[in-house]
Amino acid sequence: MTTQTTDTAVARDGDRRSWLKEHSELGVCALLLALGALVLTDALTMDVDIAQRGPVGPRTVPIVVGAGLLLIAALLAVDVLRGGRGQAEGGEDIDLSEPADWRTVLLLTGVFLGSAVLIEPLGFPVAGALLFWGAAFALGSRRVDRDPLIAAGLSLVTYTVFNNLLGVPLPGGPLMGVL
Repeated sequence: MTTQTTDTAVARDGDRRSWLKEHSELGVCALLLALGALVLTDALTMDVDIAQRGPVGPRTVPIVVGAGLLLIAALLAVDVLRGGRGQAEGGEDIDLSEPADWRTVLLLTGVFLGSAVLIEPLGFPVAGALLFWGAAFALGSRRVDRDPLIAAGLSLVTYTVFNNLLGVPLPGGPLMGVL
């Protein structure tokens, strides 16, 4: 391979990287496209009782959301390929030179996964309270006198609204038999 051929290959590789860097929002388009296809596939293959209660069945919202995701992915791709670029958020006070706060991210991830594991044996009110309290702690709140009470109240209100008012059954756990 000659030096000229090598230089041409490096220049093409640099042009490709430059083009990809200028059109990085196409990655978001690909993510939206994949998510829309997944939602539509799940909605269309969903097992549904034939006897539904009204004109809008359980497939309607997922189909609308999936189609919307596909439409937004296509419109965003067209905009990016025509030279459109997202603008940086002007109101954020973020110093991009600082590293990410991985401690907070890992704490939030642990709290979320812990509540997902505990929701079945302990019920939503207890697991939800632990989720809300753990999230507040991970995000910097250290008010141990107030945070557990707010978390318990928020969890009970959420449980009541979903379980009793919206008809979405949530696991009550052992405490719901006592209350």
